[in-house]
Amino acid sequence: MTASLRHLLADRRGATAVEMAFILPVLILLLVGLMETGRLIWTQSVLHYAVEHAARCAAIDVNNCATTAQVKNYAIAMASPVPITAADFTVTTPACGSQVAATYPFQTVAHLLPYNITLSAQSCFPK
Repeated sequence: MTASLRHLLADRRGATAVEMAFILPVLILLLVGLMETGRLIWTQSVLHYAVEHAARCAAIDVNNCATTAQVKNYAIAMASPVPITAADFTVTTPACGSQVAATYPFQTVAHLLPYNITLSAQSCFPK
């Protein structure tokens, strides 16, 4: 082996850059995945909050939630950070009382994760 080849193989100056190239994509994917999971759990929580309050409003507040449209608008107001529409909510009156249900197609902000998840929440409040 020549001296210049031995010197080249012993050189360690770029080792940190190579290690960073291996680790950085994994760390970025982990960080984005954690943020998207947190946003998913937060969105599910907001949906539960909205349907619970809308079902309660439909059962006890005849001034603000007398019609199905008013109940849906109330639910939209309770879920205000989430861009949800009235078509995503259903209002029924089964034996349990006033029931409000919602389905919401959750989309990830970072399109690195190709999952389509439909979130749902349901609440029934007795009259």
